[in-house]
Amino acid sequence: MRHSSWSIVVRLAILLALAGLVLAFPWPAQAGTAERTVRVEARDYAFRPWRIEANTGDRLTIELASGDFVHGLHVEGYEVSLTAEPGQPASATFTADRPGTFRIRCSVPCGPLHPFMGGRLRVGPPVTFLRTLLLGFLAVVAGGLGFGRKARIAEDGGA
Repeated sequence: MRHSSWSIVVRLAILLALAGLVLAFPWPAQAGTAERTVRVEARDYAFRPWRIEANTGDRLTIELASGDFVHGLHVEGYEVSLTAEPGQPASATFTADRPGTFRIRCSVPCGPLHPFMGGRLRVGPPVTFLRTLLLGFLAVVAGGLGFGRKARIAEDGGA
């Protein structure tokens, strides 16, 4: 009889943990249909922000603004190319439909540190969402192990 009550408690704990995760966070497929605009500043041989994150399916607009020289922005794998002069921003819109990490580079020679001017576009489910799922799973496993230990201690008479 102890085994069946322990089993019910573990199953209930797993169900509650999964229900909490489902209610607290959207599924990646639902989150991947947004329209987003990201403004990228090019200055001092760097892009700010240097990393752009999007969900698969997002309609993404990149606005490039230059603060010092003529700069370009090229997203490899998406063939998105922009050129901006100081005070004259440029933009491009595309659908982030291929998951993965794609290199962003300056496509206009802008000075001696030009080869080091780059960034990343990451397309996929939000990293926070995946980390939360993993932590939730680990919590359920750890909780199950704790319930098992308490059940064994109770069966042994508290020793």
